[in-house]
Amino acid sequence: MFYQIKEKPEEVEAGFIDYSFVTVGYVTSEELQEAGKLFGFSQSTIDSCKVASKYFRSGVEVYDDYTFTELRIASPTAVKDNADCVALYIKKNLLIVVDVEDYDGSTKDVFMNTVNKFTAENATLEKVIYSFIDALIINDFKFIEDKGNEITELEEDVLRGNTDDSFNMELLSLKKELLTLHNYYEQLLDITDAFEENENCIFDSEDLRYISNIGLRITRLREDVDSLSSSVTHLQDAYSSYLDLRLNHTMKFFTVITSIFFPLTVIVGWYGMNFNSMPEFKWKYGYIYVISLSAAVILLLALIGKKKKWF
Repeated sequence: MFYQIKEKPEEVEAGFIDYSFVTVGYVTSEELQEAGKLFGFSQSTIDSCKVASKYFRSGVEVYDDYTFTELRIASPTAVKDNADCVALYIKKNLLIVVDVEDYDGSTKDVFMNTVNKFTAENATLEKVIYSFIDALIINDFKFIEDKGNEITELEEDVLRGNTDDSFNMELLSLKKELLTLHNYYEQLLDITDAFEENENCIFDSEDLRYISNIGLRITRLREDVDSLSSSVTHLQDAYSSYLDLRLNHTMKFFTVITSIFFPLTVIVGWYGMNFNSMPEFKWKYGYIYVISLSAAVILLLALIGKKKKWF
C-alpha cells in the first residue's frame, strides 16, 4: 500500500504516484517484486528482502537515485525474542518500508501512526524518516532507565548477600540484552550517518537537521546502554569478590578450628606412646585428667581466638 501525504494521507497505486508530494509505502517482500521493477530497484536488493538478516550491521547501499538499507528492529519488549526486520528504500520524496519479518505487526503500526501525523503543509521526506525512527525508539529511554534500576537492585543484593546460584546467569542475560541494544543503535547510527552524507542528493540540505537530530538521540541511547554494560561488568567483578571473600571466611573458620583442635593430636600422640613409666597409666584419675586437659586446652585457645577476633 502507498500513501501520498496531501491534506491527509491518501492511498494511491504505485503507478500513479505524484512525486511532488511526499509518498510513503509499506509493502511485503512479495509485493516488492512488482514495485521494484516499477521504481527501478536493483534485483540484488529485492532478493535480499526475501530472508530476514540475522545481523544488525547490514550496511547502506547508495545508488544514483535511491538508497537501500535493511533494518533489524530490537524493541525493548522483544529484545529477548525474535526481532522484526524491514528494509528501507528511499528516493526523492519517497519512502518505502518493506516488511521482511514483522512478527506481531508492531512495525506496521509504527509506520501507519507515522503516516497519519502529517499533512502536505508540514510533510517532508526528512521529517517522515525522523518520525518513523523516533517512533521505533520512543520507549527505549524508559526501558534503559528500568534496566538501570534493576542493576542497582542487583548491586544491593550483592552487598546484602541475597544472591543465589542463578545470579551469574541473570547477569549474563542482562549483558546479552544490552549487547543486542548496542548493536541495534550502532546499526541506526550507520544508517543516519549515510543519510546525512546525502551522496545521491535525495534529501534537502536544509532539512537534514532532522536526520542529524535523530542521530543525536540514538547516540545518547547507545551511550546509556554502554554505561549500563560497564555497570554490569563491575557488578560481575563485585560478585566475584564477594564469592572470594565468602570463601576466605570459610577457609579462615576451618583454619581456626584446625588450630584450636591441633593440640589434641599432640596429647593423643603423647599418651599413645605406651611407656610403662608414664604415671597417668596407673593413676585412677588419668582418664579424666586427659579429658579435662584436652577440654581446657580447647577452651583456652577458643578464648584467645575470640579475643584476637579470629572468628
